[in-house]
Amino acid sequence: METIGLIAGNGKFPILFAREARRQNMKVVAAAVKGDTSFLLKFFTDELAWFQVGELKKLFSYFKDRGIKRVIMAGQVNQKNLFDKNVAEEAEFKDLMKALEDRKADTIFRAIADRLKAEGLELLDSTFLLKGYLAPKGTLTKRGPTIPELEDIEFGRTIAKAMGGLDVGQTVVIKEKAIVAIEAMEGTDRCIRRGGEIAREGAVVVKMSKPGQDQRFDIPVIGPRTIQNMIRVHAQCLAIEADKTLIIDRDTCITMANKASICIVAS
Repeated sequence: METIGLIAGNGKFPILFAREARRQNMKVVAAAVKGDTSFLLKFFTDELAWFQVGELKKLFSYFKDRGIKRVIMAGQVNQKNLFDKNVAEEAEFKDLMKALEDRKADTIFRAIADRLKAEGLELLDSTFLLKGYLAPKGTLTKRGPTIPELEDIEFGRTIAKAMGGLDVGQTVVIKEKAIVAIEAMEGTDRCIRRGGEIAREGAVVVKMSKPGQDQRFDIPVIGPRTIQNMIRVHAQCLAIEADKTLIIDRDTCITMANKASICIVAS
């Protein structure tokens, strides 16, 4: 029985992976991030320990001491921790951060992936075991997009890909071909709320993978929380990328969207 290491961020993504790994007769040893990871994860793993964002050396030792060779990252880690003076940083983490050319998400994650490799730990594709949870192509809800929404989707897709190429974010909020909000470090949920409050109603949310997306980390993910935030600000359409976006609790998302007359389309 293989044991997989799990670096768990926030949201349900880590739980989804842990459940699927167990279903496929794999053991899961999880490293949970203080202030991000759900405490519920402990019920789905064989072992779990808590770490501060800056405790890289401690993290590596945790996995190596348990004979783990393969690791997956699931769930986001709040990047605002990079500016939190109360976060304990080991010398190794400080040196890694100083060597970065910038602090974009991909830059940080790639550096961590390189350090994992140097320690003999292979970082796996984030969709490992979860291909069946990727969005299928087509309209997922009862309501399809209107012509104006399709125009906003096409416009927003171009903007989202451009922003993703710059590693700014994956999500944009559009209304009548106006760029209302672009995701930055605050994350998708806050971007939706910010954009929706400006648009007032009828906003189109577009979330795309980055050009040349590294599937090992930061893949696009939506879930019930995404739909909840859209309902909160009266957004009407969600466009995602087929075969590249992970959907958490798909049936719940579709039920919620249908009830609120929200369209979800994957292209």
